[in-house]
Amino acid sequence: MSAPGRAAGTARRHALVVALTFVTGTVDALGFTDLGGAFSSVMTGNMVLLGIRSASGSWLEAGHAGLAILSFVLGVLGGARIAGHPRAGEPVWPRRASVALGVEAVLLGGVAIVWIVLGGAPGPEVQQVLLALCAAALGVQSSAVQRLGVSGLSSTYLTGTLTTLVAGVAARRPAAVLLPSLLVLAALVVGAGAGWAASAAVRPVAPLVALVPFLAILSVAALTRWAQPTHVDVGTAAASR
Repeated sequence: MSAPGRAAGTARRHALVVALTFVTGTVDALGFTDLGGAFSSVMTGNMVLLGIRSASGSWLEAGHAGLAILSFVLGVLGGARIAGHPRAGEPVWPRRASVALGVEAVLLGGVAIVWIVLGGAPGPEVQQVLLALCAAALGVQSSAVQRLGVSGLSSTYLTGTLTTLVAGVAARRPAAVLLPSLLVLAALVVGAGAGWAASAAVRPVAPLVALVPFLAILSVAALTRWAQPTHVDVGTAAASR
């Protein structure tokens, strides 16, 4: 594979991960504002909420945070089984990563259908079910992105991305090196804003703001011809042994 071809494949892959991070932001916003005040992907935040709410005796709200954590963990486990582990010599975007994202599409589709049928006003019990589905979906997404075998690349847990970006600025790394991390972080913020705006302005169909872009991402990933890389990241090679 030529260097330009590898660079093009890497750029397409990162663009898809940035788009996935936008979806993460929208789903997180909907979960936090409309499904019990818990995050669908930010498990560190949920652990803090679980501790605070448990200590204050807010057991129902603590249960929401605990449910999100459990569902995310189950999503990661299931996604890892579906996506598998990085292997040497694979395409820049392995087919099994798309298969895992297909499972996420089913989960997000289920959330959208139930939400729309109920007119954007699910009751407390249904909210818990939808929160669990959202958290499981983003857990699956986390495993799918890990399947790409690129150290530090994520669309859900981004504290490390922020740390890397700031450290890179401090070390005066080139802007081209810092830009990918900046785009991912910006996508999360924009996605969260879009999710909140959809909940306020088009509440009966708000989940479509996440589902429609996600289906577009999945289609692009499935239809793109991903060439074989000419090298394997150290983390990828280690994972394949």
